[in-house]
Amino acid sequence: MNAIEIRDLSKSYKDFNLEHMNLTLPGGCIMGLVGENGAGKSTTIKLILNMIHRDGGSISILGRDNVTEMQSLKEDIGVVLDEVGLPECLNRRQVGNIMALTFKNWDSDYFEALCVKLGVPDQGKFSLPNEKTIKEFSKGMKMKIGIAVAMSHHPKLLILDEATSGLDPVVRDDVLDFLNDFTRDEDHAVLVSSHIVSDLEKICDYIAFMHQGQLVLCEEKDRLTELYGLIRCSAEQLKELNPQAVIGKRESPYGVEAVVRRAELPAGWEVSPIDIEELFVMMVRGRA
Repeated sequence: MNAIEIRDLSKSYKDFNLEHMNLTLPGGCIMGLVGENGAGKSTTIKLILNMIHRDGGSISILGRDNVTEMQSLKEDIGVVLDEVGLPECLNRRQVGNIMALTFKNWDSDYFEALCVKLGVPDQGKFSLPNEKTIKEFSKGMKMKIGIAVAMSHHPKLLILDEATSGLDPVVRDDVLDFLNDFTRDEDHAVLVSSHIVSDLEKICDYIAFMHQGQLVLCEEKDRLTELYGLIRCSAEQLKELNPQAVIGKRESPYGVEAVVRRAELPAGWEVSPIDIEELFVMMVRGRA
């Protein structure tokens, strides 16, 4: 079963339009949603979670409509946003008590295992203090308890919106390792939005790239470097190519670097590999 299916999704604001978006996240996979600030990543996630009303299209989560069946879906979705959203006056134990009243499938033992198992300093991924209030937590610690909360009702789908933004590299690696562990179960899936492309490269099976409200591409991560490459040539040589082959370019006094679709390129061209971050930067420049 697909974890998420989006068909012809649209949402309009005064100064922003999300247009005719189609996206599928298969079960057992991690998809990275990437794009510059304002590209539409957070809007897409809010639409998936039915936090804002869509203008058109449909969204199915785990085979169920995200509007008419969102109440039951909440038991199967874990959400971690950039701001964790837990009352800062609470400590870890109080958070667990409140969540036990919120989720039918809340697993207090699992929550304690995530938080305490690891309560010895410098041991494990989720070393969380018990009596400190959330207000006293570092940003990394807040994110860890947010993930512990999101996981402790045993969801099938995790959705994270810029959850690693502002975290130090060690904490980010902890979070990424945990997401990998989660999707070892083929019934689980993760949608994670981030502008930190290097994080997504480490863990994602699929990459979806948004720009100015449009889904520019959605591909298996390993296929991106097979489909696209980098050429270096003169401006005159570039003009000889089919415009459909060139998706972005960077000019300098020494010539042109261009990202191309390998399949559209005539034989004889020397094509270099391109990393995913540079691919997206060049695509944005080509579409600006």
